[in-house]
Amino acid sequence: MNFIQTRGADNNKPERVTFSEAILSPIASFGGLYVPENLPTLGEFFLNKHLKSSYKELAKDMLFRFEIDIDSKVIDEALSLYDNFDDSKNPVPVVKVKENLYISELYHGPTRAFKDMALQPFGVVLSSIAQRLNENYLILAATSGDTGPAALETFKNKSNVKVACLYPDGGTSDVQRLQMVTEDAKNLKVIGINGVFDDAQHALKHLLASESFKDALAKKDTKLSAANSVNFGRIIFQIIYHIHSYLELVRKEAIIMGEKVYLNVPSGNFGNALGGYYAWKMGLPVEKIIISSNENNVLTRLIRDGKYDLRNSEVIGTTSPAMDILKSSNVERILYDLFGTQRTKELMFDLEEKNVYELTSDELAQLRKYFDADFCNGDEGKKYIKNIFETDNYLMDPHTATCIKSYETCSNPEIKTIAYSTAEWTKFSPVIANALTGEVDVTDIQALESISKVAKLNIPDMIKGLFSKDIAQKTVIEKENIEEEILKFL
Repeated sequence: MNFIQTRGADNNKPERVTFSEAILSPIASFGGLYVPENLPTLGEFFLNKHLKSSYKELAKDMLFRFEIDIDSKVIDEALSLYDNFDDSKNPVPVVKVKENLYISELYHGPTRAFKDMALQPFGVVLSSIAQRLNENYLILAATSGDTGPAALETFKNKSNVKVACLYPDGGTSDVQRLQMVTEDAKNLKVIGINGVFDDAQHALKHLLASESFKDALAKKDTKLSAANSVNFGRIIFQIIYHIHSYLELVRKEAIIMGEKVYLNVPSGNFGNALGGYYAWKMGLPVEKIIISSNENNVLTRLIRDGKYDLRNSEVIGTTSPAMDILKSSNVERILYDLFGTQRTKELMFDLEEKNVYELTSDELAQLRKYFDADFCNGDEGKKYIKNIFETDNYLMDPHTATCIKSYETCSNPEIKTIAYSTAEWTKFSPVIANALTGEVDVTDIQALESISKVAKLNIPDMIKGLFSKDIAQKTVIEKENIEEEILKFL
């Protein structure tokens, strides 16, 4: 399968590229992104075929349908990393919480967040391509808290690959920060910046498109790629768990094959939601995709009103920091799929130049065929955490809690909902401890121990061990110095 460009092709890049080419160089012409030229059709035959399949069997067949130019042995090696999740037979449990509400738990990997679902296999695939081509790659990662730890984990000590990970200093949970700054592999560099996630993501996109930066890397015999969801190598693995979650409901006899469900996604950069959208377009029976946001509710406003307006907007620090994002990269791929190349280019240029774009009424109606949205503030989220724990004996993190409000406001209660839990409770323990007990001003380790006692849950060793590890990565800089710092690392 070939991949094409959301904003059309310029004279510098070919009109179509292979999967390998798209993931090695993920920024397309005019600053756009790569998308599949055509989506494979799965349909009910595919779903029935995999009713008794393992997650890895489902994943391999889905990747096969995309006809990606990756050797089968490499795919097997990549997917074998799911064996290291909490349950090798079922890396993504789907848990019933209420009569028509099921939670798909995407956090059972090594860094306890959903980014492991894509980045664990993606790291194997990308590094294997680099080794096959005998090329060296710098992988850029910008993180609001979860991409960074997952990218560092998957690429550490990999041959032909170095990683520079940018995070907003003070803009992640302590556990997320410790997962990054305690990494000591020589091929990893973690850089805190005095800014917000959008600053880190802007720097990443700027460097990916910068010819002078690429020239500087070339002098060091290094090429450039990215671990963020601008890279379709991330997205392709995020389609799979939506299909798996649906099949889990069929296996549990909660639905019959072909019955439509809601997909309720806590969303910041929109990659998780995009994976659900592609699964729907490929044949998954979906009623609608519900986007759940926090106070940084730019996606809610887009889906409700058709306007993406960042004028006079600043990122708000919230209790769900992984969604503290204003520029959601993967919305561009939705715009392309719905409205085509030229309109996508117009809208994205308006956003970049004017900080705003607005859909027509017809375009908004088209968007709303697929999406609905609501947002949940921090106080509301803590009430949902407490209520769900007390009434349904289920503990969720603050990002998952945003889904409960939109479940109540955006869905038909007669239709089953699959909501996606993107992080384990251990990653945001002070917020959860405050929600459950009212305690304030506690350290992460104090909060972890408090929750463990109240909820009768063990703290995973990979989380507990963070607090005794040495800090290996101490760099915190101004955002203007990112390029210089990365070149110094190389």
